[in-house]
Amino acid sequence: MEAIRVGALLDDTKFDLRLVLVGGAAGLSRKVSSARIQKPGLALAGFTEYLHRERIQVFGNTEMSYLKTLPRERRVEVLRAFFAQDVACLVVTKDIEIPPDMLAAAEEAGVPLFRSSHLSSTFIEGVQTFLEEQLTASTSMHGVLLDVLGVGILLLGKSGIGKSEIALDLVMRGHRLVADDIVEVKRRTQDAVVGAGSEIIKYHMEIRGLGIINIKDLFGVAAIRERKKIEIILELCEWDPDVEYDRLGVDDRKFRILDVEIPMLVVPVRPGRNMTTIIEVAARNHLLKLQGHHSAREFQERLNRAIALPSEGSGGETEVE
Repeated sequence: MEAIRVGALLDDTKFDLRLVLVGGAAGLSRKVSSARIQKPGLALAGFTEYLHRERIQVFGNTEMSYLKTLPRERRVEVLRAFFAQDVACLVVTKDIEIPPDMLAAAEEAGVPLFRSSHLSSTFIEGVQTFLEEQLTASTSMHGVLLDVLGVGILLLGKSGIGKSEIALDLVMRGHRLVADDIVEVKRRTQDAVVGAGSEIIKYHMEIRGLGIINIKDLFGVAAIRERKKIEIILELCEWDPDVEYDRLGVDDRKFRILDVEIPMLVVPVRPGRNMTTIIEVAARNHLLKLQGHHSAREFQERLNRAIALPSEGSGGETEVE
């Protein structure tokens, strides 16, 4: 199971969590392994059966107001019992003042205690997005990711085969670059992976003979995308006359990334082949398949039916008067 350190919450600069560590610094190495957040509710009344210790716990105005209604001895008992459940951390929202009893209980249990100026709903929305990004399985791949007619196509192939030049040609035709050279891939759902560019080389492309170019500056923001779901893997390989390449397209190949199977095409490259057009047609054909039309299989079925039918006039005897 993927997990992150509680201390990573303090490193965030993207999601504006506005977290301040108040106490329990000794527990910053604790792990959060769920993107869901929990507001303990009945756990403060002693019912801890459904307390999820791997989640971030959030106290808002309701929880803090309830604690204020308790006599001091009972409040200390409740807080010690709560932190003794070995929760990952606790965040108090709305910049509500944290009572000394809570701070003492957090320090005693070694549980990080944070405060955020956000409303509970705003903080929960932001931190869940942060955790979803941090906890998803990820990898990096050498290739070029493009948005062609709305289809995410990842170009693979050995260095120097022409991936970047093909991508540049597609951008000039109005398609969009997502990443060149290094593609950061994350699994969003059980059957979908999303690719994005590395923060260091985002929007840039290396063209041999020209060097590094900035696609965003050259062609504008309409020529780029931040991220895209990968829907087709297209592997470019050098043409080999001794290799029998797929000429029908009936059998669908698959390429596995982060345990997700993605349709794959192997396209040989040689002088005279218009690779840009081939990739555009691959995108159109994929969209057609999504609508339930598999051209290669439909053609094969018609061919099989034609072969199975007896020739016109065959199989019968001619009657002579």
